[in-house]
Amino acid sequence: MKIKVSEVADKSLKDLELALGEEQKKHFNIKAKMKTGQLSETHLAAISRKNIARFKTIINSKAGD
Repeated sequence: MKIKVSEVADKSLKDLELALGEEQKKHFNIKAKMKTGQLSETHLAAISRKNIARFKTIINSKAGD
């Protein structure tokens, strides 16, 4: 599911890093299922990849403050 920046922008840096780790694990599992042919919803990989980018962007902006 696509995350909204407004929902996670007010979280602490630690919470964001934990959420990023969870999303990276989720993305890894999605890629593994795609490679073995177990996943029919291939659009989930793109959504997960974009969520990771959103988390990283928010983390970098908070770290710069």
